[in-house]
Amino acid sequence: MSTLNVDKVDPSTGTALEIGTSGDTITVPSGATFVVAGTTEITGTNNVQRPNAKPLIINGDMAVAQRATAATTITHAAYNTIDRWSQNFTASTMVFTAERSTTVPSGQGFGYSWKIDCTTAEASLDASSRLMLYTRLEGQDCQLLKFGTASAETITLSFWVRSNKTGTYQVNLWNSTLSGYISSTYAISSGDTWEKKVLTFVGDQNTALANTNASALQPEFVLVGGGNYTGGTMVPNTTTTWPSYVTDTRAANQGVNLADSDSNDFYITGVQLEVGEYTSSTIPPFQFESYGDNLQRCLRYFQTPVYPTDAQGVAEMYSIFGTGVYTGDTYVRFPRPLPVEMRVNPTLTSNSGTNYFWISSGANDELDDLTIHPDSNYKTAYVYNNDEASGTAGQGAILLANDAAAYLWLNAEL
Repeated sequence: MSTLNVDKVDPSTGTALEIGTSGDTITVPSGATFVVAGTTEITGTNNVQRPNAKPLIINGDMAVAQRATAATTITHAAYNTIDRWSQNFTASTMVFTAERSTTVPSGQGFGYSWKIDCTTAEASLDASSRLMLYTRLEGQDCQLLKFGTASAETITLSFWVRSNKTGTYQVNLWNSTLSGYISSTYAISSGDTWEKKVLTFVGDQNTALANTNASALQPEFVLVGGGNYTGGTMVPNTTTTWPSYVTDTRAANQGVNLADSDSNDFYITGVQLEVGEYTSSTIPPFQFESYGDNLQRCLRYFQTPVYPTDAQGVAEMYSIFGTGVYTGDTYVRFPRPLPVEMRVNPTLTSNSGTNYFWISSGANDELDDLTIHPDSNYKTAYVYNNDEASGTAGQGAILLANDAAAYLWLNAEL
């Protein structure tokens, strides 16, 4: 039977009156629930629930994929599929696809993983070839880590991973303010088998993370590293003063080339970053959010106001951007208040094609493309057309997609 360590107990009832001071241990029976008023709830040993705190890593369960659920070719610094996840990628011949996969570790509560699949091999790597997966965290969300002080927190990164390619993989944790990092490694021991990995990184006592909305902390998972990245000595995860970036240490201890066969693949999910030093037996469980809450956090970085297919996979050929007005006979504008304030003023990514967009007005007007207006900001997106529009000044209008392939994206990614 597990015991609950307390300082005072009512002798008549056995009820705990006071919990011990900081550092005391509370052991809770597996499956039982223990509530500490005003702070947190503990369900079973080491199962810490954090009701008022959000995970540092957004979309670590790979559930949100607003752009696409699959990409036939991944590209450098692009968010091709999973929201908040991108890749540092340079290749001579290797080609990789990406997708949101339903292959997940059994019994862990995950619905999706991120699958990276080699479709064209590069067995003999070019020196500059590389593939590193990453997510980026804003500096203002990382101040609790106390970097740049003697109190810098140790951080624990954990994740579930699977690959047919066994061996040693390297993980880098970047201080983007410094443009430097420390590293750790893990081993995939069994092919095509889900394994949970837990890695600790000592905090950087020398360089603070900038307290801004720019990228400050970046976990990076190495899958391929050519000769330019493997000639040095890996900076260990116990280094308290992180060094500046040195190219040939970035994959120094990477023992696997995921590009050496077009049969290779790699899956990852359940990525979490915890403040503190944990082991595989003490790490808190993955902090699941509802899909809606997860999506709301992703919308700060990326929004799809016009889209060919919705999150449920339903075709949305006539998705609506919003209402606007003809400010001249050949000039039409459409403001759209955003449901979530974006990180910065967004850029517009859109496709163009014959009559891809449709204006419903006194007389319907068809457009091939749209442009973001300089008056757009992080609270309101504002698009216009002044080279194809044909209407009546002062007339109201509704902007819709008019083709199954038409889309408008608002991008404020790190």
